Amino acid sequence: MRRRRAVGTVQHRSLTAAALGAAALLLTGCTAAGQAGGSDSADGGKDESVKVGLVYSRTGLLAAYGKQYRDGFMAGLDYATKGTGKAGGHRIEVTEQDDAGDPGKAVSAAKNLIGKGYKVLAGTTDSGVALQMAPLAAQNKVLYVSGPAATDAVTGINAYTFRSGRQSYQDILTAGTMLGDAKGKKVTVLAQDSTFGQANVAAVEAVLGTRGAEVGSVLAPPGATDLTPFARQVKAAGTDLVFVAWAGSTAPALWTALDQQGVLDAGKVVTGLAGTASYPVFGAAGSKVSFLAHYFPGAGGGNAVEQAMLDAVEKAGGAPDLFTPDGFTAAQMIVRAVEEGGATDTAAMAKALEGWTFDGVKGKEQVRAEDHALVQPMFVARLKGKGAGAVPELISTEPMDAVAPPVTPSAG
Repeated sequence: MRRRRAVGTVQHRSLTAAALGAAALLLTGCTAAGQAGGSDSADGGKDESVKVGLVYSRTGLLAAYGKQYRDGFMAGLDYATKGTGKAGGHRIEVTEQDDAGDPGKAVSAAKNLIGKGYKVLAGTTDSGVALQMAPLAAQNKVLYVSGPAATDAVTGINAYTFRSGRQSYQDILTAGTMLGDAKGKKVTVLAQDSTFGQANVAAVEAVLGTRGAEVGSVLAPPGATDLTPFARQVKAAGTDLVFVAWAGSTAPALWTALDQQGVLDAGKVVTGLAGTASYPVFGAAGSKVSFLAHYFPGAGGGNAVEQAMLDAVEKAGGAPDLFTPDGFTAAQMIVRAVEEGGATDTAAMAKALEGWTFDGVKGKEQVRAEDHALVQPMFVARLKGKGAGAVPELISTEPMDAVAPPVTPSAG
């Protein structure tokens, strides 16, 4: 059942071979993941430390997201260990490595850490990086907790890989809640005629089309600057839901065109809510758009875990944002794995996480045993105000079961 509140104050992967995502982080690059040595072993003494390798985008295209993740992780580690830095009597030692969004650099860093005896890896801002790190974790039997990387392919990929953020399927399901019963409804995807745009069309067809919706699309050339004709096409389609998947510097012009052509007043228009820096892009149109949201500060309703994260990150000089909970949740998961599974037995660590239900930043969350999906609430929001003063306002919370992705049994 949906809970409605009025509190004020989001890449790429397909269900088939395409990618889904609304405010997507793009899949990048491909490199081969090799084996670096390492295996399960019996748990050592109580004072044995647990070495955690934090491999994330400290620099590069996704550096802002990487910082959010890292800030959240440190806050989460302090929270989950009650300020001791220890789990089950074992000190957690964290080493940070910058992958700069490059799968090759990430794999190289991971191999180096594994070779030095690290049993736990976390981080991964980029989906392409996650798809290279996961096989490496399985080959070397180390626990791997992926971060903001949203690709659905991470779910169920192997027995050693988990995720601490949402996946793209959850984005599309959240958009689908705005349709109600999808059967017979018309959905138009407005996107650029690019790999990213076409992947979003495929994703919406795969999720909402299979539920009975009639899915069409309006695709604009990536270089188009006059977007009024495309706004008019959307208006003429007479659709029940417009799903906008747009990237790049023409976004402000797009939202202005949609507003001027009356699209935002004619029906439900939905897109993904990205980080704080993106809010001014929508201008005056922001208050007329429905946003599917992974997280924004306050979305959790000020529950005790969310408040602890907000307070800790702000005290450390950071600014909580879209992917801060992903880091916080990763730390909670690692502490749980060590407390219940020990310092060195990674199979036991993984077993300790399977089926675990816990109080998280977003509310009640669960690590699904069958495929390690992180089942979690998602949010619908709108922007209040415009420009630098725009802030998200929570419209509804979609319970974790309502937006749970289909089960993808673990590949082993």
